[in-house]
Amino acid sequence: MSVYQTSLYTDVDFDRRGKQIGRLKMPHSVTRSAYGVIPIPIAVIANGDGPTLILMAGNHGDEYEGQIALGRLIRDLEPEAVQGRVIILPSANLPAARHGVRVSPLDGGNLNRMFPGDPEGSPTRQIAHYIGTVLMPMADVFVDLHSGGASLDYIPFVAVTLCGDAQHDSRALAATKAFGGRYAQVWAPSTSGVAESSVPRPQCISLGGEFGGGGVVDIDHTAYVERGVRNLMAHLGILPGVEVQNDDSMRWMTSASEDLYTFAPDYGVFAPACRLGDTVSKGQLAGEVHAIEHPERPAIPVFFSAPGLLICLRAIGRVEPGDCLAHLAIDIDDPVI
Repeated sequence: MSVYQTSLYTDVDFDRRGKQIGRLKMPHSVTRSAYGVIPIPIAVIANGDGPTLILMAGNHGDEYEGQIALGRLIRDLEPEAVQGRVIILPSANLPAARHGVRVSPLDGGNLNRMFPGDPEGSPTRQIAHYIGTVLMPMADVFVDLHSGGASLDYIPFVAVTLCGDAQHDSRALAATKAFGGRYAQVWAPSTSGVAESSVPRPQCISLGGEFGGGGVVDIDHTAYVERGVRNLMAHLGILPGVEVQNDDSMRWMTSASEDLYTFAPDYGVFAPACRLGDTVSKGQLAGEVHAIEHPERPAIPVFFSAPGLLICLRAIGRVEPGDCLAHLAIDIDDPVI
């Protein structure tokens, strides 16, 4: 592919066996670098016959647990241990990851709202297009690792997208259970431009999740991601002879309803009245927004609109109208495999 096209190209051979660590090169011409590229890290580790697993993190640049875990996997995983192919994209939105921010500083693009992308569009749309049209068609399983980033903190959970095809959904739920953890969210296919909306179903399973947040790297959350990815590879047969290590009793949940989300009504500082992991009731006080420039004004109370488990809480005190302060998850029946 010509380096002058507005599309990504790479120095790795996806069909070659062995271990390759290379770059997706996105042409980016600016004043300081007329023929420059943005080098997005990618690794391919392949050996023998088996499924293809794509592991992605850094969809948002300020979500670190997945980026750290996948970087370690690239360094540690050798092709002799693999039966199949693992494609790893540890910092998919590299411009955002370099700056530790959610959206790209190049175009303000939120990669997880840009799919299916555009090969002649903005940099973020070009990245989305390459992932969706070049990488995803190779995948039997696609995993997009997230966290709350700088603005939100999550109780870690794995997530699965079900599509209504019985065979697909059975395989997807089994993969979710193998990944493990205390909580699992069940999602329906999305059309909102998120990465999983470009997953080719029913042949490909789509997993994701939120694994912490607050703009920090938590040792337990990172360990959970590493264990989950290893368990998934063992379950898929990509790590033959390795057993799934999962003693968790999984709680199946969803956050699909709008009334499970709570937003800031005004400018100020949010003081929560509950902790992550609390079970709350409808009408319970979620917290207060304090107008610190006007201490004479009473704080504005904010209430939950539904009952549920407090699975996400704002990690930044300062808020503006419309900022998400918290969201809940509610239990659903155990899916049938």
